[in-house]
Amino acid sequence: MINIIIDFLKRHLFNIIISILLLIIILLLSFLIVYELKNKEKKDELYIEDTIISDEVIPEVMEEYIFVDVKGSVKKPNVYKLQKGARTIDAINASGGLAKNANTRFINLSKELKDGDAIVIYSNDEIKKAQKQNTIYVETPCICEEVKNDACYQENNISNAKININTSTKEELMTLSGIGESKANAIIEYRTNNGNFNVIEDVMKVSGISETIFNKIKENITV
Repeated sequence: MINIIIDFLKRHLFNIIISILLLIIILLLSFLIVYELKNKEKKDELYIEDTIISDEVIPEVMEEYIFVDVKGSVKKPNVYKLQKGARTIDAINASGGLAKNANTRFINLSKELKDGDAIVIYSNDEIKKAQKQNTIYVETPCICEEVKNDACYQENNISNAKININTSTKEELMTLSGIGESKANAIIEYRTNNGNFNVIEDVMKVSGISETIFNKIKENITV
């Protein structure tokens, strides 16, 4: 019996070896295919996870900011970093809120801010002075509504309703009540020959400018 088996193996050894090798190759290929499929599934899962993470991260990375200068009657005047789309009230809150005696009557609290904006919050005293003089001096632009008394002005764009009798042109002087061309020329001639007026009352030294005329223009002139 053993001899028969040995004889069979001798005659079919090559075929047996080939069959075993083929079986090993098939097993290896099967293993590799299964391994690749599982690896692909893991990659797909990682891709999906990365996509979800990216959707959560991108908005934070892309978030934009602006810088706004807050001045005047606030508790902590300074330059503040705010989110894009912030309003005037957000900038005031960032600066600690309004100081005592602050006046926001002429400020548009809902105005959307831009990068580089400056907000000036005036006090009640400053507003009263502006209303009385019809002018207010500021060093930076302010965000405010258009109001009758123009309490807010852009930088280097200071409005002054009063006529300076030392520097005004003939045409500007002629806008004053009771001052025609001849009196305007007389004012210019007087200051040219005698120097600037020291006080507004000195204008009565000009020929033709009586006290009656002075009383009409005194509220509208300055030196």
